[in-house]
Amino acid sequence: MSVVRISDDAVALALGADALAAAFERAGASVERVSSWGMHWLEPLVEIDGVGYGNATPGDVPAILAGSTPSIGKIADHPFIASQQRLTFARAGKTRPLSLDDYKASGGWAGLEKARAIGPEATLEQVIASGLRGRGGAGFPTGIKWKTVAGAQASQKYIVCNADEGDSATFADRMVMEGDPYMLIEGMAIAGLAVGANKGIVYIRSEYPHAIGKMRAAAEKCAGVIAPFTVEIAVGAGAYVCGEETSLLNSLEGRRGEVRAKPPLPAIKGLHGQPTVINNVLSLAAVPWILAHGGDAYAAYGMGRSRGTMPVQLAGNVKHGGLYEIAFGISLGELVNDIGGGTASGRPVRAAQVGGPLGAYIPVEQFDLPFDYEAFAAADALIGHAGITVFDDNVDMKAMARFALEFCAEESCGKCTPCRLGSVRGMEVMDEIIAGRDVEKNIALIGDLSDTMKFGSLCALGGFTPYPVMSAIRHFSEDFKAQPATEDAA
Repeated sequence: MSVVRISDDAVALALGADALAAAFERAGASVERVSSWGMHWLEPLVEIDGVGYGNATPGDVPAILAGSTPSIGKIADHPFIASQQRLTFARAGKTRPLSLDDYKASGGWAGLEKARAIGPEATLEQVIASGLRGRGGAGFPTGIKWKTVAGAQASQKYIVCNADEGDSATFADRMVMEGDPYMLIEGMAIAGLAVGANKGIVYIRSEYPHAIGKMRAAAEKCAGVIAPFTVEIAVGAGAYVCGEETSLLNSLEGRRGEVRAKPPLPAIKGLHGQPTVINNVLSLAAVPWILAHGGDAYAAYGMGRSRGTMPVQLAGNVKHGGLYEIAFGISLGELVNDIGGGTASGRPVRAAQVGGPLGAYIPVEQFDLPFDYEAFAAADALIGHAGITVFDDNVDMKAMARFALEFCAEESCGKCTPCRLGSVRGMEVMDEIIAGRDVEKNIALIGDLSDTMKFGSLCALGGFTPYPVMSAIRHFSEDFKAQPATEDAA
């Protein structure tokens, strides 16, 4: 009998994958738990001899084993998968997450071996040549950050992986840690070799118990492979602001998670006052492919200054929610309508928010916008972690604008006045707008407040809050117009 493959990704588990696997085992089938393909709308997804059966339940097991139930065909040939350019997620759906044999057989450790062969300086040059930029938000060139740490004189340096994935519609970091943990560890070991660091720390938010378990097990199993580099797993308490690098460092040091004023930069004075590379999961996970295939090969993907591929995450009111890795340059409309299939509700798409709860709301009139850091910046928008939340025409943009301010007020560390007070005052003004009182005056006030937050906040939490607020007002002005008073109101 053929092997039945079922993901043990958190999405699959939440939808009953364990019960499904147990049902196959009771029926006499051999079951392997593998990483997720990223086709979340089809989970739990069963694969037998490459053929997929979506949304399977224990009751479907006899029919699936008998071959008498419809399939989605070969998973690798499905348009959602076949049209991708998978570099970081090349193993997704194909390997057992904690199998060292599977990892090595699929090209694992080739990047680390290459880095050891060519040495630190040449390794650093390959990362610079790749054009890799931070995949967590700001898009800062990864190689430049590494070069700064490499040039610093210190007895101890650190590689810190920011796995505090807290944005709405984002799950790529979780998928890497749960599905391909050795790839992340390999990327960190390569970074350590390049800059002269022998210790790495992965900071994971506490809401990711499966990722924490996988990373701890993987770090223990591959310790001999990456030595003398070591990896420690640290667990955060769930504060959104700890996704900001200096707040994260404070948390690691046992301090309150609040923003540090810069300079000094963490690359000069980071964890415990030592030079520290802080990179997002997706940045570090891209490094093994770059070293194994060469920086120029990676730079051949993408457009402009946005090189390589981006694992885009589709969520919200979308028909085909999941992970889609593609080179920079694809349009937002293609991602939402062609890949995502439009709304799950079947109603017209009205907006997409890109970049988490602090990303701009982009109207369908701008869906020709290419997925590129500079193009988004020119449109007063953010790519961020590349999470896309889709909304249909029932969305109330006043409520969404208020949510952004409420979110900032709730998650602010309180260190700086523009963020701490601006978000609260912004909620109060937005409530006045929603109530229809002095709408034009209050919209102007929101604009002034947003400028103060954008340019006066110490970190991106306060600085980016104006993006969803002002984009909602600018692109969906009809939602903010004062409504005529009713007889009852009079």
